[in-house]
Amino acid sequence: MLRMRQICLVAEDLDMIESHLRGVFGLEVCHRDPGVGRFGLHNFLMPIGDSFIEVVSPITPGTAGGRYLRRRGGDGGYMVIMQCDDMAARRARVSELGIRSIIDAGNDQTDGIQLHPKDVPGAIAELRWNTGEQPGGPWNPAGDHWVPARREHVITKMAAAELQSGDPPGMAARWSEVLEIPCGSDADGHPTIALDDAELRFVEAADGRGDGLGGLDVATVDRGHVVTTARHHDLDVSEDESTVMLGGVRFRLV
Repeated sequence: MLRMRQICLVAEDLDMIESHLRGVFGLEVCHRDPGVGRFGLHNFLMPIGDSFIEVVSPITPGTAGGRYLRRRGGDGGYMVIMQCDDMAARRARVSELGIRSIIDAGNDQTDGIQLHPKDVPGAIAELRWNTGEQPGGPWNPAGDHWVPARREHVITKMAAAELQSGDPPGMAARWSEVLEIPCGSDADGHPTIALDDAELRFVEAADGRGDGLGGLDVATVDRGHVVTTARHHDLDVSEDESTVMLGGVRFRLV
């Protein structure tokens, strides 16, 4: 089992992004984790179906999140956090490939490793085990009471994460090697990796921002609300109304 359980963005203005996500996608905050303060950050998490979008923002100088904001020229995608059912096997694979970890820690409720982006480029990849592995089960980063905050009247799930690169096939091959899932391709010829509940798609970096997590596909039930509210918030909407720019990320409405 390997699910795309959480996507993390990094932003300068946490309150503004929260307002945009509430207004445009009808989402609700389920948890604010005081523990991220030790990294010089504050955050919030919002459920999207059985998965989560997290946004972090620096509150002290010299944070990794702050450096990422400067390197990529503003808000954007930061982490892809995948839930697995066999952490020992995942650790063994990472060790076999000589991949460095940023964080490697756990307890009897949750256990995970964050992989160094110089070894697995495009975003910080995290592999995490959690008690209650079924869809809709517990997820430690989101707190103990996330279900009442779930809202599905506008969007219902994250269907894909889009990682951009100057070498999409090369980046895809590296993620494939780490995750032990073969690469496929979509209808447009982009390399893809199929997780159990979502897809990782690898595309050419065409926005001048370099490698990074550039897009998310969201299953949408009320496109009219998304488009109208995004324009009300002065967000960029594509001409065909299929994509909204929010938090430096291309949200594709599918």
